[in-house]
Amino acid sequence: MDVPRGKSVARNRKIRQAIYVIIGLAVIGVVSVVLARLKPAAPSVAASTVLIDTVKRGEMLRQVRGLGTLIPEEIVWIPAMTSGRVEKRLVQPGTFVRPETIIFELSNPELQQQLMDAQAQLKSAVAAYNNRKVELETQLLNQRAQAATVEADYQQARLTAEANEQLSKDGLVSELILKQSRMRAVELNTRNELEKQRLAMNAEAIKTQLAVTQAELDQRKLLYDLRIKQVADLKVRAGINGVLQQLAVEVGQQVTPGTNLARVSDPNRLKAAVRIPETQARDVLPGQRANIDMRIGIIPGRVTRIDPAVQNGTVTVDIALEGDLPKGARPDLNVDGTIELERLDNILYVQRPAFGQEKSAVKIFRLEPDGKHAEAVTVQLGRSSVTTIEIVSGLKVGDKIIVSDTSQIADNASRIRLD
Repeated sequence: MDVPRGKSVARNRKIRQAIYVIIGLAVIGVVSVVLARLKPAAPSVAASTVLIDTVKRGEMLRQVRGLGTLIPEEIVWIPAMTSGRVEKRLVQPGTFVRPETIIFELSNPELQQQLMDAQAQLKSAVAAYNNRKVELETQLLNQRAQAATVEADYQQARLTAEANEQLSKDGLVSELILKQSRMRAVELNTRNELEKQRLAMNAEAIKTQLAVTQAELDQRKLLYDLRIKQVADLKVRAGINGVLQQLAVEVGQQVTPGTNLARVSDPNRLKAAVRIPETQARDVLPGQRANIDMRIGIIPGRVTRIDPAVQNGTVTVDIALEGDLPKGARPDLNVDGTIELERLDNILYVQRPAFGQEKSAVKIFRLEPDGKHAEAVTVQLGRSSVTTIEIVSGLKVGDKIIVSDTSQIADNASRIRLD
């Protein structure tokens, strides 16, 4: 027979349930507090994927590097000296040329006709000059003959006057005849002097008159020489020893005076034009040493010019090559240029981090003594080079740091684990 339970049993059961609930809530609260106080686990990074370098003290060579090309020190553009049509192209780019090498042949029928006209005008001017010269020389000869006649008459009159003076002393010639002979001698002497002056003046006049004709002849000759040169310029020559680099016109093209036809350069006189980032170019100065890597050899050089303009974030620096060019060096060859800025003595430096810029504060992971963990420290960077950078503060000699980029894994972490 069933015995009914008392009210105390039900009450005890409710009390136990309440105790269980309270204990459960307490456990949950304690677990939550413990979990809240736990530090997050350090993110892990594969040790084989990071680069580690040690902070050193000593001399650091500051350098800047840039890409560039070899360019000729002397580039000559060959212009068209006269208008014409390109008929033939006789030399291809890459060919070694000499000053007399013909690169293009042009045609200009109008210029050929002008040459023939100039030649005819020159012949006409020469004939006119010679004719005028003969006329003036004939006039001068006639005047000389006339002057010689007057002089002969004067000499005869002088001798007659002298003879009459002697005869007059002996009473053989009258006073009247003596006076007439004297007057005749004086008159002819005056005419003789005038003829001499006229002869001298005419000789000078002949020079002046011939000068006018000579000027016309010279003008025709200059025009003829110009036409000859213009016709000769229809054969376009290189003008220098070098390599033909570029042809700027095609066969059949009409060109005018001044049009660039071809480019020639001396392949034995090259320089490097290196493009340096504008943020690093401020310390580049003329005279600094440099090395040019041509992939077929490294040639020393010196900075000779720094372009004042910035193009696409870079500054062009010209470097004169001081060594012998290796075989295969040619214009437009791609090169790497490294310029030595200065040598810094007794400084802290390390391999340049992938994410560090000079004169900036960056977060760098420094290895802990166990070698399995790295903590983030703030480091002040100083002057930089191509592969190294100065440490101003935040690290000491012997510290090992991660120099590879860890931003994708531990950007916000203060500590990482190396697996």
